[in-house]
Amino acid sequence: MELGQDLLTLGILLVVAYVLGRLGKLIGLPSIPIYMIVGLLASPHSGWFPLNFHSADIELIAVFGLILLLFSLGLEFDQEEFFDNAGKLLISGGSYVLINMGIGFAFGMMVGWGTREALVIAGMTGTSSSAIITKLLIELRRLANKETPMILGVTVVGDIFIAIYLAIVSVVLSGKTEVWPIVLQLGIAFLFLIVMFSLARWGGKVVSRLIRTKDDELFTILFFGLAVLFAGIGEIIGVTDAIGAFLIGVVLGASTYRAKIERVAVPLRDVFGAFFFLNFGLALNVAEFGSVIFIVLAAVVMTFVLNIASGMLLARLNRMGVVEGMNAAGILVNRGEFTLILATLSVAAGLDHLLQPFAGLYVLTMAILGPLFASRSERIGAALVGGRKKSAGLPPPRDRMHVEEIALVEAVTAKPGASDPEADLDIEADTDADDDAAGSQSIPTGDPMIDFITEHRQPPKKRHDDRTEDYS
Repeated sequence: MELGQDLLTLGILLVVAYVLGRLGKLIGLPSIPIYMIVGLLASPHSGWFPLNFHSADIELIAVFGLILLLFSLGLEFDQEEFFDNAGKLLISGGSYVLINMGIGFAFGMMVGWGTREALVIAGMTGTSSSAIITKLLIELRRLANKETPMILGVTVVGDIFIAIYLAIVSVVLSGKTEVWPIVLQLGIAFLFLIVMFSLARWGGKVVSRLIRTKDDELFTILFFGLAVLFAGIGEIIGVTDAIGAFLIGVVLGASTYRAKIERVAVPLRDVFGAFFFLNFGLALNVAEFGSVIFIVLAAVVMTFVLNIASGMLLARLNRMGVVEGMNAAGILVNRGEFTLILATLSVAAGLDHLLQPFAGLYVLTMAILGPLFASRSERIGAALVGGRKKSAGLPPPRDRMHVEEIALVEAVTAKPGASDPEADLDIEADTDADDDAAGSQSIPTGDPMIDFITEHRQPPKKRHDDRTEDYS
């Protein structure tokens, strides 16, 4: 009977998530905050849901969701794009990461948390959500925009940084204080990173042969099993299950079966990922939000200011304008799954318990404000550019017919040898039917202005496609 009640409760929660998700789409919200809100409503800490449901009931499914989220992130990692433009991407992406992470760490220290907590805060506030970025670029139809390659390049560098950052954070959060054990664990972590990235770079053909099968069912079992297997390896050697799943995703993404894996992995990621965000919401306690609300508001303001400044810097580095810089800021400002992953790791490591409500409220706020800002970034950038042009004193646009009349008069009164390309084109377009040969006579139309122009105009220059001999 208890199993039936759990299934009933979970089914209701997923249906509620669907209804709220449909409503959220109307105002441009992504699915991540929707799932968290549903979990928050059903949390035993809130008491707003009539049926009893606990986080432990779906904990293993939530772990699968975390694994598939990072696996998909590694699968989408474009190593060709990275290695072909490594210098430019490292400058752009590195600048973004250093600015946001550096000030995020200082922010964590300023609000009174310790060094380890500040390191986690830096990751929470300094890393964008690849899942939300990808969805926004598609939903806002900006894949063909000028700034999109720059945004994706920064995301690629961010993915690499996440791998290195998680390896370091896992060692820091382990609580070890002796130097040599820390050095040994860091060495193992970086060796794991190097081996997996090298396999992805040069072992794509070998991996393709090993995973080759025509049976879709067995193929799905294989890649899911590999994701779980390497997540376990990552957890055992001390680089967390998330980074193990990410790295095997990078390796499989280098194979010839990347498109096939994505076709099957994306629906699985969406389903299991929903459980991860739902589970995180279940663990939140609304009563704790009051103790971190001012810190969250300060973090939100800091994140927007830093991302607008970073977006403009990226646009300048890539020789783009204000609109492109504002679009980049609007897309990259979004925070999501990685912030929640860090919160989960910090709770497991026994850090300050307020990090979890901070992460929950911060992601809820950013996942709502971020997409709203992104959907309006083009108009904001255009308004800034328009304001600059207006302040520069540019003349207002003139009436089109008035401009054409002036061009006609200038063409008539121009000196021999001087011509206006637009006027010449307009005159030729109006008189091609009348000028079949040199010296043809103009027929009066009754309009004094047109008769004056056709009588005194300059002879057209000879073109390659003219069939007459000479107009001079």
